[in-house]
Amino acid sequence: MPRDLPIGNGDLLVNFDDLYRVRDMYYPHVGALNHTLGHVQHFGVWADKAFAWVSDKDWERDLRYLEDSLVTEVRLRHRGLGLEIICNDVVDFHDPVHFRRVRVQDQTGKDRDVRLFYHIDLSINGSPVGDTANYDPQTQSVVLYKDESYFIVNASSGEKHGIDHWAIGHKKIGGAEGTWRDAEDGELGRNAISQGSVDATVGFNLAVPASGEAEFISWIGCGHSYTDVRELNDRILEKGPTRMINRTEAYWRLWCRKEPMDTAPLPEQIRNMYYRSQLIMRTQIDNDGAILAANDSDIAQFGGDHYSYCWMRDGALVAHALVLAGQSELSRSFFRYAERCIEDAGYFLHKYTPKGSLASSWHPWTINGKPVLPIQQDETALVLWALRRHFEVFRDVEFIKPLYSRLIAHPAEWMMEYRDRNGLPQPSWDLWEERRGVNTFTVAATIGALDAAADFATDFGESDRANEFRDGAERMRAAMRRHLWNAEERRFARTAIVEQDGAYRLDMTPDSANFAIWAFAGLKPTDADVEAEMTALRERLLVRTDIGGYARYKLDYYHQVEAENIDKVPGNPWVICTLWQAWYLVERARTLDELKDALPYIDWTVAKAEPSGVLAEQFHPFTGEPISVSPLTWSHATFVVVCVRYLQRRAELLHASAADQKCSVLP
Repeated sequence: MPRDLPIGNGDLLVNFDDLYRVRDMYYPHVGALNHTLGHVQHFGVWADKAFAWVSDKDWERDLRYLEDSLVTEVRLRHRGLGLEIICNDVVDFHDPVHFRRVRVQDQTGKDRDVRLFYHIDLSINGSPVGDTANYDPQTQSVVLYKDESYFIVNASSGEKHGIDHWAIGHKKIGGAEGTWRDAEDGELGRNAISQGSVDATVGFNLAVPASGEAEFISWIGCGHSYTDVRELNDRILEKGPTRMINRTEAYWRLWCRKEPMDTAPLPEQIRNMYYRSQLIMRTQIDNDGAILAANDSDIAQFGGDHYSYCWMRDGALVAHALVLAGQSELSRSFFRYAERCIEDAGYFLHKYTPKGSLASSWHPWTINGKPVLPIQQDETALVLWALRRHFEVFRDVEFIKPLYSRLIAHPAEWMMEYRDRNGLPQPSWDLWEERRGVNTFTVAATIGALDAAADFATDFGESDRANEFRDGAERMRAAMRRHLWNAEERRFARTAIVEQDGAYRLDMTPDSANFAIWAFAGLKPTDADVEAEMTALRERLLVRTDIGGYARYKLDYYHQVEAENIDKVPGNPWVICTLWQAWYLVERARTLDELKDALPYIDWTVAKAEPSGVLAEQFHPFTGEPISVSPLTWSHATFVVVCVRYLQRRAELLHASAADQKCSVLP
């Protein structure tokens, strides 16, 4: 089930599913630890002796955010109960606390006795073993804890503070479903404490006047000790939860609108999605710098692992989007994180945890008994490429200085050494992590990295290094054209597979990743070979169903839906692959009319988003349902890149047109 409405502040991340149930709660890092393990946190409503869980089919749900903010606006209507409920969920912009403001409105014209019940099913620190839950009379709350992870559950309504009902007990032991079942009669048992595999359910009473409404605010606060959460609870009561919610709404509006970028030329839906994408990206970025690919624990059901890691390729391309959007603090934080993670040899391994440790991997260290580097070289290259993009915009010399040796010069020297006799990179895994060879995407990214390193070396007065890196990039660019271009098909190969004698065998599978030849390798978008490649990709990777969009490559097996009619459905449509086509049309546009050719691809993306604005990784080619993780940080980052480049390119074309007109009237 796709995740929706992520809310977070870089320390605490909370995800909902599309039935408005909390499913993931990560703390103290985005992506680690997940204290729910993806288990459902139930939310139920009792009204005048009738009860319904929010997952019941009779609810009408509308899940959105308030405009330009990470405060949700969820509307729930149940005709049988005669209630409409409006919820605003938010993680405070500074403190690790999740607030939920609830307004319950009567639709029957009668005074109502309403009780709301929240189920808290934690597996603290990622394990259900050894947890404790207890009612705390001092704060009138429920506290759950293990080791150095503590959680406090409390509420406030006007002058009244504390929870009204609670149940604490065992779960998933001896057939016990959990304490949430106790709520269905509107009463809870008030057991004071339980340990082991435990859960808790809390309840709140509301007297709702006829045709009127009543409101309360609940919260779950996080800390590393009982003192932490008690002091956090006191702080909330002192400041007032309403004030904390309002300040957070204002903060996020300021954050995403801080740059004086004129987005008016974008159609309204695209403009709104541009700001929403920035905010969703922010929820997936840890305050210590890691940019997580996705935080959707449902994916773990398919392989025992997840996407809550930092792939340096994804991180670099998201950092590029942050640079274009003016979010320099976050891009700096990522590059500092990268500097901590990079291997002493000068390259990145597969992926890293939010804390910067080497994460799980499926890349082997030996193949056929011979040692190989278990790397995707594009990850190392793109960090260097993105760092240059950052520096060109912000010119922050003091920031670059301590990174120069370890994150620029040393990786560039390693890339120069890790080449074959033709000047191309030696084999590594491709960006899709599925095949090993000399990949066109990797070659293009490496060219971009060596160009970037040459520019940095020039800036730092190292002309010898600059010449070496520049020559390496030029030789590699020429070798890419010579060895990876298939003149007969007028296309670049996806991969060159190195035979035993060192010769290349070309894999000519059409692959969207070949957009890299102009995005990173310095070939002009109007270059005849580039135009031929991009035209071929548009023709061969279009999903020819009512859903549309573009596949990764022909016969893509990952979450494959259609395996027979490959010409019609070469693979599932991906957001990033569709937007790469839009990006290309933006870059090659020579007139404002040509620039508008990109808009249908951007509109397609907006149409595929959830009502909240969340974008998945890919979609079902016949139903349009989200597939795999949601949200995917890379999807939102690519949307931001395309929007900013559309606006920049439009300004460039207008300026060129004005200059031409001026010249035409000169004597």
